[in-house]
Amino acid sequence: MQTLDLADFDAVTFDVYGTLIDWEPAIIAFLNAWADRHGLAVEGDALLMAFDRARAAIQKERPAHLYPDVLRRCFDRICAEHGVEPDPQTREAFADSPKTWPAYPDSHEGLLALQARAKVGALSNIDEASLLASSDKLGFAFDLVVTAERVGAYKPDWPHFHTAIDELAALGIPKERILHVGQSLRADVVPANKLGITSAWVHRPGRELGLTGDGVEGAKPDLTVASLAELVAALTGASPRTAA
Repeated sequence: MQTLDLADFDAVTFDVYGTLIDWEPAIIAFLNAWADRHGLAVEGDALLMAFDRARAAIQKERPAHLYPDVLRRCFDRICAEHGVEPDPQTREAFADSPKTWPAYPDSHEGLLALQARAKVGALSNIDEASLLASSDKLGFAFDLVVTAERVGAYKPDWPHFHTAIDELAALGIPKERILHVGQSLRADVVPANKLGITSAWVHRPGRELGLTGDGVEGAKPDLTVASLAELVAALTGASPRTAA
């Protein structure tokens, strides 16, 4: 069984969307409603994967787009794929949708439990305004925040990680005492592996985004769990019930 001990880390950095914020059902519901209005016979999972493909491609473009514009462009590509003219109102609603995505039930307590013993950071492929709204839903203030808007790039590119490493080093925390946690193999575990950062994979049941793409077949998390509560329990020795 894989083991890690929170005593070996002074900082825990998180991917946010998919790991702490439960975005997939909200995205599927939005795109399903759109498809139904246009009489499209397409499953929600297929729409989610179309979103994932579009997102990954658009996030490689430079200069980087702000995340609401990434969502606009994703919506346009999904519409084009199904021969539908993009509706401006629906397009804007999709661009603004991150502010409505809910937190996982275990996120708030899990983050507080970790913050009691370590710095807790967010390394997120998002814009500042959307992350602020998500932080409110989490009921949590991160000690370190690195967004795509701030660094002008998207994970799995390395600017998020380099920025976090540098800022934590300024606090006296070396790379070896950072644990990075994410649901995405592509955007979080793979770059953590390449940079020599210890990583934990939160593989939440039924969630699919970030599990395909370049390099994922070689991803090697140091710990795999199914929830944040399980992660806290594994790191602290508490029971999952207590950690949840």
